[in-house]
Amino acid sequence: MAIQTPKQRQANQKFNKNIEKNRKFGQPKLNKKDLENNKLKLSRTWLIVLGFLLVGGGLLEIVSLFF
Repeated sequence: MAIQTPKQRQANQKFNKNIEKNRKFGQPKLNKKDLENNKLKLSRTWLIVLGFLLVGGGLLEIVSLFF
């Protein structure tokens, strides 16, 4: 086995400790607070702009079919 530095050994022990804890009891469940803290990756403004582009493009295509 390769020689490990003390820092690597500590990191491996910490990793194994977390893995063993999750193996025994599974992944921890998310609380309501955790779910509330999950924020959207896109801001509301960008969602509105994206919606405008999609809906506007669709309307222009429909209008171009009739005229």
